[in-house]
Amino acid sequence: MEFAELIKTTKVNDVVLTSPGLAPVKGTLCITSHHLLLSSQAGGNKEQSQMELWLLIRNVDAVEKSRLANASGTITLKCKDLKILHLEIPGMEECLNIASSIEALSSVESVMMTYPFFYRPQSVKLEKGWQLYPLEKYYQQIASDTGTWRLSSVNKDFAVCPSYPPVVMVPASVDDGALRKSACFRQGRRFPVLSYFHKKNGTVLLRSGQPLTGPNRKRCREDELLLGAVLEQGDRCFILDTRSAQAAKQAQVMGGGVEHRAAYPHWKRLHRPLERGRPLHESFTRLVEACLDPSNSMDRWLAKLEASKWLSHIKEALSTACLTVQCLEREEACVLVHGSEGTDATLLVTALAQIILDPECRTLAGFQGLIEREWIQAGHPFSLRCAHSAYSHARLKQEAPVFLLFLDCVWQLGRQFPFSLEFNERLLLTLFEHSYASPYGTFLCNNERDRKLCEVKAKTHALWPWLNCEGDKYRNPLYAHNPLVIWPSVEPQSILLWQGLFLRWIRPSHYLDEAWAEMQKIARNSQVRKEQLSDAPQEQIPRQTN
Repeated sequence: MEFAELIKTTKVNDVVLTSPGLAPVKGTLCITSHHLLLSSQAGGNKEQSQMELWLLIRNVDAVEKSRLANASGTITLKCKDLKILHLEIPGMEECLNIASSIEALSSVESVMMTYPFFYRPQSVKLEKGWQLYPLEKYYQQIASDTGTWRLSSVNKDFAVCPSYPPVVMVPASVDDGALRKSACFRQGRRFPVLSYFHKKNGTVLLRSGQPLTGPNRKRCREDELLLGAVLEQGDRCFILDTRSAQAAKQAQVMGGGVEHRAAYPHWKRLHRPLERGRPLHESFTRLVEACLDPSNSMDRWLAKLEASKWLSHIKEALSTACLTVQCLEREEACVLVHGSEGTDATLLVTALAQIILDPECRTLAGFQGLIEREWIQAGHPFSLRCAHSAYSHARLKQEAPVFLLFLDCVWQLGRQFPFSLEFNERLLLTLFEHSYASPYGTFLCNNERDRKLCEVKAKTHALWPWLNCEGDKYRNPLYAHNPLVIWPSVEPQSILLWQGLFLRWIRPSHYLDEAWAEMQKIARNSQVRKEQLSDAPQEQIPRQTN
């Protein structure tokens, strides 16, 4: 396929761009293989400044067309980052051609035809950044510190589990043969692996897929051995199931199920249902629709906000993560988290629990490493879940804003603990944008196996080096290291709408941006002053006597 075949019109003059909160801009619109470019035309009185709009076409979520009275047409582009753009095109035929071209280019299915495979920033090598947060190094340190866990390469060719990385962390006493048999007993072949080691008391956080017990209550001795190896004699552990008891029972009829108490005597099961799939996506859509409605009265707005249930999903996710941390920190018990497949709500819980528990995960570098480890390498299917955002007319079963829900929960933590996170809201917004449409390959594909098949690491750039080059922009100027566990309030009054995301294209935010820039300036000046004072020679001050 050639991109030229999909572009019916490459250039149109006298196009008027309007967007909420911005003055109309008239200019020349050009369509390339991956971008929509509008270059403004200076007015006769020279009052209109030159500007350019670069829109990654992959960012377009929906295209809507309408006819105007003057024989021209309007295209409304609704983007995955929730921005809405209106383009007034002279001539209805040109309007239809532009709309058709954008629709075709934004829905190209081949991963290797997307922009990351063509993006080549200057002075940056392709391989730079892909090994910035190596999984092996993180887990090898745990193996060295404990002696009871080992790094296994049983999945080096992705033959055991297609959604796991090539290396996983497992109990040292369990051999690879047992891991293969345990994989056959788990949904998606996702056998229990270590997610986090709590240095304070030696407890561990694990994740997996559901056991395939089925209606006949099948057992797997190797799986029982694997979980038994986590225990010391007499220890108790918890299995945190992100499904309701009823949903788990229904799954058993379909071949799934839960760990039976007799087979796993030291493991106590807890059910904390978290929404996923289409209901979560519909919740996201309803919230965005409520934010866009200008006619809302206070009562109507609050009713729509409650009906969306988005804040309730945040509350439940944070509550479940806190329960996980309570088991690890206060009960000194190990925890296994799973739902059905273990690629969505499971990762949401394990990632949030680590941020709450571990101050290292609250640093800029630690947070990036956490996302790489617990989302990207752990097999969250980004391509399926983030195929569309809130505006798309398509409603695919696999789509769900699980990663966005995670980012919103992290924003809630940052708001409740404004000094404890080294990164700021801008980083969370940037990650949201890049998870849906990005010039970088970090969030491409559904797992490491797919990335290897598509040669993502050989042919695209990683996101992390670019973020770190812009490091000051993403740092919290109020940050101070906090070694304690940060226990968030999950009361309904404490969970707020993330206005910086859901309202940022609706109301101006430049005053807030100016305030944050000034805070960063003050923080930098203060740090420079401290360094100058620490480096300056100490003057001998003569003692005064009476």
